[in-house]
Amino acid sequence: MAKHWADFQYEIYLNGMSGAVPRLPTDLTRLEELTEQRLGPGPVGYVAGSAGDGSTARANRAALRRRRIVPRMLRDVHERDLSVEVLGRTLPAPLALAPVGVLSIMHPEAESAAARAAAAQGVPYILSSASSTPMEEVAEAMGDAERWFQLYWPKDPEVALSFLGRARAAGFTALVVTLDTPLLSWRPRDLDQAYLPFLHGVGTANYFSDPAFRAGLAKPVHEDPNAAVLHFVGMFADPGKTWPDLALIREHWDGPIVLKGILHPDDARLAADAGMDGVVVSNHGGRQVAGSIAAADALPRVVEAVGDRLTVLFDSGVRTGDDVFKALALGARAVLLGRPYVYGLGLDGQPGVEHVIRCLLAELDLTLALSGHATPATIGPEDLVEDPA
Repeated sequence: MAKHWADFQYEIYLNGMSGAVPRLPTDLTRLEELTEQRLGPGPVGYVAGSAGDGSTARANRAALRRRRIVPRMLRDVHERDLSVEVLGRTLPAPLALAPVGVLSIMHPEAESAAARAAAAQGVPYILSSASSTPMEEVAEAMGDAERWFQLYWPKDPEVALSFLGRARAAGFTALVVTLDTPLLSWRPRDLDQAYLPFLHGVGTANYFSDPAFRAGLAKPVHEDPNAAVLHFVGMFADPGKTWPDLALIREHWDGPIVLKGILHPDDARLAADAGMDGVVVSNHGGRQVAGSIAAADALPRVVEAVGDRLTVLFDSGVRTGDDVFKALALGARAVLLGRPYVYGLGLDGQPGVEHVIRCLLAELDLTLALSGHATPATIGPEDLVEDPA
């Protein structure tokens, strides 16, 4: 029988009989403020901050808020099943944890804690290239749970191919290639603190542990860490890459490949033409282009262009269960959750991440049921209206 994620609310109420209340808020939109109060300005700014004046991050939230759900009555929602097929795999719910780098700035157990939380809840974990923990360690922390690898496509093709080989050997099944970060954007919160963890060798674990990367160094990393950092900075991304370059990645990865950062339907078509398996409609949570189109506003056009050819995933602005419902109604197959789980990690480690996953999916389960749906498969654009305000 499918898991009823909504049962988490009864677990909370029953625990309350003995005086226990949740350690973190169940309204996940409150986590950012709590994190701001408890963690240092550098780490908080790095996670919560956005490009420019933050207009794109605000637009992401506004685009989801503007769409309102139209509930339907007297439909049998007694037995619900949130499971979905994504990239040839059955997931227990339409959710994966988005790739977020440098998690050691939030919690000492970093990516391993987040990965264990995802594994415990059966949700895929997408590991960032820019993690503070080598991919092999994260894989070990997850056992045989579902994991995908996110590639920041480096300038050095040998390092790129080495990452792919390592990821495959460590049991990562899907590859998520982020396209929207060929350069770091103008991020005032980080600039005002002069805070960039990579320059201190934080978030470089996959590179510093990589044989192809180390082959480019005159001395071992520990003997000249500054030289290693400079080598990393010089190859981290490549603004010269174009669509034909994807052939190298496709040739050397035999699993599904998803391109992250797609906002224009023509780019989605080019992804399909290049033999990709999916796209993530995303503006990097508002972190790359200030003034960009909101991800939820881009989603319907991308779905219309390639929904019959590619798996369309969504991120940017998701904070609640109803946000997930709206993304599914707009045509996404599943949603990647970013900042909320990172706040949960910063506030309470692995249990904090599990709390966020369970709250989000309990709220989604209830929103689905109370709107007249027993499965994500029946949700569509007709279940939303746009608020004229």
